[in-house]
Amino acid sequence: MSLDAQLGLRIGTLDLDVGLRARTGETVAVIGPNGAGKTTALRALAGLAPIDNGYIRLDGETLDDGGAINVPPERRSVAVVFQDYLLFPHLTALDNVAFGLRSRGVGRNEARRAARSALERVGLDTVADARPRTLSGGQRQRVALARALATEPALLLLDEPLAALDQSARGAVRRELRQQLSAVTGVRILVTHDPFDAAALADRLVIVESGRVVQTGLFAEISARPRSAYVADLVGVNLVRGIADGNRVQIQTGGALIVATAISGAVSTVFHPRAVSLHADAPTGSPRNVMAGHVTGIERLGDRVRVQVAGPIPMVAEVTPAALADLALVEGSPVWTALKATDITVFPS
Repeated sequence: MSLDAQLGLRIGTLDLDVGLRARTGETVAVIGPNGAGKTTALRALAGLAPIDNGYIRLDGETLDDGGAINVPPERRSVAVVFQDYLLFPHLTALDNVAFGLRSRGVGRNEARRAARSALERVGLDTVADARPRTLSGGQRQRVALARALATEPALLLLDEPLAALDQSARGAVRRELRQQLSAVTGVRILVTHDPFDAAALADRLVIVESGRVVQTGLFAEISARPRSAYVADLVGVNLVRGIADGNRVQIQTGGALIVATAISGAVSTVFHPRAVSLHADAPTGSPRNVMAGHVTGIERLGDRVRVQVAGPIPMVAEVTPAALADLALVEGSPVWTALKATDITVFPS
């Protein structure tokens, strides 16, 4: 299964021209600020916003060519998990999930059997008879996901799937969602403005600004070499993978990180370059992660400077031009990095 799309359409002041390509089993995050065109692109893929030019091909079948061909939404093998979930308050979780199948002509009994199986897949079979108002935010999100998965779509679209949750719930639901998506066959497209959601859930990023793709690639690649100040601010975080044992994460390069959250197994750690402080000498004090390294690159972006540091754990730090001058750093300079454990987000890989 594969997605190959070139989306060209104009809505109001938005002039969208975005190319998206993804393969079976891949989760691609379309990330950008409000108004960039992310949700419009998602609606075009779903058939809710016809394109003016370009094409949408799913596993070789043309769904829209901006002209004669425009397969209606109900005939596309596409499912959407909307930002606010759009659950019917008067229906049980089971009937909410079955609704997607019923709308495609599946008989009542068969739809309910498939819906129950979908709820089991997301761990909610025990609340099948509950109504949305009695469920937590995370449970409602999983009901919406189950409704999408019940149709066994070739393309799964997720529009800000964690935005409706409060911050305390997002970490746990993010981990659950990653596990659930990894078991989904077909193509997954995630729309988000949150770099942590993108890092946790996606295999590859497509960054959109003002209706155009400004950068695409792996998270670590984009984080290390953002093409603009906007991209650096949006996804300019460090992503480091390793094996966790309690509060210690052993990194493949040979270094280790101390994190605040105890966890075990293969993990990804994320921390913002602004959380990395640079020092001419070994620092003292509270930081749990202090390492010696050397500068391999310096990139000036307006009032910020991104400094690439090679060491036990390669990372990017972000400092002010004044701090750079005070440290007299140039490429090749020795430098110490310091990072607090509480500034590191950790989640299963």
